[in-house]
Amino acid sequence: MENIINLRNMAGIYLLNNDKILLLYRKGSKVANNTWIASAGGHFEEWELNDAKACALREMKEELSVTKEMLSDMKLRYITLRRTNGEIRQNYYFFANLKDEYLDGLISDEGDLKWFDLNEVSALKMPYSAKYMMEHYLTIGRKNDKVYVGVADGTGVVFTELEEY
Repeated sequence: MENIINLRNMAGIYLLNNDKILLLYRKGSKVANNTWIASAGGHFEEWELNDAKACALREMKEELSVTKEMLSDMKLRYITLRRTNGEIRQNYYFFANLKDEYLDGLISDEGDLKWFDLNEVSALKMPYSAKYMMEHYLTIGRKNDKVYVGVADGTGVVFTELEEY
């Protein structure tokens, strides 16, 4: 078996407001096309390799014109690993609340934005790791502030709490 050395590091942020979540129907992407993804996200720039939050904030500003001042309670909640197409994909998923005064007028040139009730999300088409992450978030993760790490195993993504010790 060939040793994989290609890495794809990505960060995404899911914006929430009460029991709603903003998702993007991504169009024209090489990695996640014609599927529902995070509110904003993308690949790390070279200077962000040790700062996933900086990547998520930059992507959010570029794609939505949303800044960190428009958010509350931004937290890293999930990190996933998946081996596919000759690379290891590492995703950092952040969640934050979008303040009420910024809810209207959001647009993205990456695709179509839509607010969903949280109970609608599990029926949506999403990228592999994101789908399992969101299922975990809806059943377990949203009830706490823990950080989870998940590894794709071919039958799903296995999550465990990433404890600090």
